[in-house]
Amino acid sequence: MQSGYSDSLSPAELRVSGALASIYAVRMLGLFMILPVFALYAEGLAHVTPFLVGLAIGIYGLTQALLQIPLGMLSDRIGRKPVMVAGLLVFAAGSVLAAVSDSIYGVIAGRALQGAGAIAAVVLALAADLTREEHRTKVMAIIGLTIGVSFSVALVAGPVLDRWVGVAGIFWLTALLAIVAIGITLLLIPTPVTARVHRDAQAVPGTFGDVLRDPQLLRLDAGIFVLHMVLTANFVVLPLLLRDSLGLDSAQHWWVYLPVLLAGFFAMVPFIIYAEKHRRMKPVFVGAIAVLGVAQLALAGNGGSMVWLVVALFVFFAAFNLLEASLPSLIAKMAPPDRKGTAMGVYSSTQFLGIFVGGAVGGLLHARYGVQGVFLLGALGTLIWLGLAMSMRRPRYLSSYVLNVGTLAEKEAESLAMKLTAVRGVAEAVVIGEEGMAYLKVERHALDEAALRRFAVA
Repeated sequence: MQSGYSDSLSPAELRVSGALASIYAVRMLGLFMILPVFALYAEGLAHVTPFLVGLAIGIYGLTQALLQIPLGMLSDRIGRKPVMVAGLLVFAAGSVLAAVSDSIYGVIAGRALQGAGAIAAVVLALAADLTREEHRTKVMAIIGLTIGVSFSVALVAGPVLDRWVGVAGIFWLTALLAIVAIGITLLLIPTPVTARVHRDAQAVPGTFGDVLRDPQLLRLDAGIFVLHMVLTANFVVLPLLLRDSLGLDSAQHWWVYLPVLLAGFFAMVPFIIYAEKHRRMKPVFVGAIAVLGVAQLALAGNGGSMVWLVVALFVFFAAFNLLEASLPSLIAKMAPPDRKGTAMGVYSSTQFLGIFVGGAVGGLLHARYGVQGVFLLGALGTLIWLGLAMSMRRPRYLSSYVLNVGTLAEKEAESLAMKLTAVRGVAEAVVIGEEGMAYLKVERHALDEAALRRFAVA
């Protein structure tokens, strides 16, 4: 029987969470800071075309999508920290290549290298190695929050840094931050005694087929694809719109982004609380998709009015923030308990593919149909997503829970699963005997946690 359960993270777990979140932040800042300024910077590069600008913005999503799951699996074999250090070195090399390039092709190659340093899955696996099962959700939430904060900071910091050091300087700064992240990895993060597979946090090869055949999960994967396709496509043209139609110098663009981001965040919070508290997640989710589409139509119809643009961007970011927060929660609710890690891995890869398609197709449409064509792409994408979401099953309001139960034979694992399901508040239980882990879906408000923990071992 396991003793020593605690409702709060230990000091060691807090340090690990903070260190890993900072590494995540470094990568996200480096990838996002060029979004609000690159379309303007690229005008001075050799061989530039609107399509190649979009490709440079989104290409990192392709390499990230292709490599993050394989690198996570590689870290199971050779260790987490070697893969993380190698990934950060590749990320730094890509940043340097982009910084020194005076051709759009060099920047595209640099951005592709940045994405190839795809350590997101490795970071989550290391977090699972170094934290207790009962606190894993909290740790993942801390790391997830870092992504949202990094995005918001990047949109404001990008124009400011562009004025001080230029886009090339932003790439150099990104390379420097990657080296700092390597130092954090080597000096501040413990090396786990063992690196094993955590089905709640990592993709497991034998479960891909089940996840890819699940229509509910596929709807959510399509959603995150569309959401980030729209976001990336928008930033192919937004800097140009702010400068050419509204007369804002690039250094002043943060004057627009900061208030709409803050207002959008505070606007979405009541809807998230309402959706969870009153179990109205589906109607709130579907409504946010519709609002996102309306925002795209409003941006397409902007006639050069600053007020119109600011209102449209506020509506866009309010809907975007709500959907970005809701989608991972829906994946966790709908994924089978022993396939949550695989479901999240596929979801994350689909997100990065959306970034790639948004950049490439956004650049192509900008070249052929202008700014309005890009925003109309977003409207069409959200319309398709709206149709998929309306047929989505209402989510069950269950949380993931993991227990270390010790290595068990097959029949013992089956028997234990039945006993765990009988505990009040447990809706599903899957016991993987050879791994010694039980993966559960529980109703938190009804859960008899004391009874459940009697089945755990040290």
